[in-house]
Amino acid sequence: SGPSRARSRGQDYSSRRAPRPPPRVPPQPRPRPAWRHRLRRGAGFLTFGKMASEDITKLAESLAKTSVGGGQLSFKGQSLKLNTAEDAEDVIKQIEEFDGLEALRLEGNTVGVEAAKVIAKALEKKSELKRCHWSDMFTGRLRSEIPPALISLGDALIAAGAQLVELDLSDNAFGPDGVRGFEALLKSPACYTLQELKLNNCGMGIGGGKILAAALKECHRKSSAQGKPLALKIFVAGRNRLENDGATALAEAFGIIGTLEEVHMPQNGINHPGITALAQAFAINPLLKVINLNDNTFTEKGAVAMADTLKALRQIEVINFGDCLVRSKGAVAIADAVKEGLHKLKELNLSFCEIKRDAALTVAEAIEDKTELEKLDLNGNCLGEEVCEQLHEILEGFNMASVLGSLSDDEGEEDDEEEEEEDEDEEEEEEEEQQQLKERGAEEQESLTPKKIIDSQASTPVPSPPVDVATFLAFPSPEKLLRLGPKCSVLIAQQTDTSDVEKVVTTLLRISSVFKDEAPVKTAVHETTDALMKKAFSSATFNSDAFISNLLVHMGLLKSEEKIKTVPSLYGILMTLNHMVQQDYFPKSLAPVLSAFVTKLNSCALLKVILLR
Repeated sequence: SGPSRARSRGQDYSSRRAPRPPPRVPPQPRPRPAWRHRLRRGAGFLTFGKMASEDITKLAESLAKTSVGGGQLSFKGQSLKLNTAEDAEDVIKQIEEFDGLEALRLEGNTVGVEAAKVIAKALEKKSELKRCHWSDMFTGRLRSEIPPALISLGDALIAAGAQLVELDLSDNAFGPDGVRGFEALLKSPACYTLQELKLNNCGMGIGGGKILAAALKECHRKSSAQGKPLALKIFVAGRNRLENDGATALAEAFGIIGTLEEVHMPQNGINHPGITALAQAFAINPLLKVINLNDNTFTEKGAVAMADTLKALRQIEVINFGDCLVRSKGAVAIADAVKEGLHKLKELNLSFCEIKRDAALTVAEAIEDKTELEKLDLNGNCLGEEVCEQLHEILEGFNMASVLGSLSDDEGEEDDEEEEEEDEDEEEEEEEEQQQLKERGAEEQESLTPKKIIDSQASTPVPSPPVDVATFLAFPSPEKLLRLGPKCSVLIAQQTDTSDVEKVVTTLLRISSVFKDEAPVKTAVHETTDALMKKAFSSATFNSDAFISNLLVHMGLLKSEEKIKTVPSLYGILMTLNHMVQQDYFPKSLAPVLSAFVTKLNSCALLKVILLR
């Protein structure tokens, strides 16, 4: 390391004698600026003339108060207690007098229902408002007060015709009911332009997560109908007790949106089923740069699913899976993903994950060519002193020793008995999960016993049998697609191997075969197609040219040497292609190929017009 540092200072350690450096010229004193003449050193601190430290403190406090600039009005951190309309008079006055208001900061205050109503009235005329920094603004309020306050403020933004870019409601402990408070706002045109949604530490729970997911999907559906789909970039929802069901619901929304760049969901009690759902949704968001799932529970299953997704992503800069129990097998899977790609990676956090010796060394070896890497965190694992030294040696060999974080909390090397116990624990956990699923299924089956069905026939219809993806794809029908529920698009995309062109074509044809010009079916077909094809076209292993050729063969527009059964009707696939070619994920380079073949058909004039645009 010595020679390398020396070279950075301009010295040459080759055998040839270095030329003598020119004589050093002492620096000339620079003229003292006018403001420096009054600068003198006082009792342990710098003073400006007679200004004392307490005066500086007062000045800082004054500057911290209401600030105006760049279209922003800030009341941040003023600890205002706004209970009544009178309490909010000064705030209202400043909002009303502020021309071109683009950002409003209300953090660190407490706003009651009555005060929220009058503030909302002032906001009804602020159509240029784009950023609402409203975190920690209900301190000391009853949870029942928060929803009506949020409803008033949200209704005002809708009435104003605002087009929000950022909405931050973090650190407001409003629970599931609070999500209802801004649900209408999220579904409204005011949020069609939303790019950043921050809901950290709000106690939403599973119920709130589901409400939020449904609102985001509705916002995307409505905004897509207007020709400008919701393009959310940053999503923050740490410390919300979302658990598996809440995370899975949000994963469905993420899969539909497809434009995420940062996802922060630490400390949510999510286990491998929820992690797997998120991983599959992330695969349909090719612009992802930051994934922060710190302090959830991956285990090997979740880690492997996430590693598979990482292989498909090209823009990843930050991976934070610290305290996620990825364990050794999961760490090796993630290391493989890192080694295969992720050339923009800047930070990899696998701290406190119960990673053992060989797996940690595999992770270190995987970052050899990651020139952008700034930090590798493997602290708090089970390595031992010898392995810690080996890590340093490996990274020094790559000239990357500086990226390795502290290993001061290393747990020491575990013995084989502990590893066996760990494997047994995992098996027990899986058995418990399977038992819970069986019990849940038994309860559902019990609720449909003949006696109970007979007793309820007079008042309630017999429920339809459940439908899964395999059943729909084997015998597609509009009814089955709808019965898959709102998650049908993500489910089908998740269960389709997009590296297999034939499977993608077959799945697309099955989906399009149930197309009807009825709103629910049409929407379901379009959303399912979007999720599937967005995932396919964003995959590095997907052959777009082979896809088009295969599709044309199945449509009967291109001959094949093999005997392939063509679709009985082109109506569904043509209507589906009509939608597909207008989406951003559809490669424009494929349009001329399709156009050349569909000109043979008189029935697709609309598709031809779109392709030739």
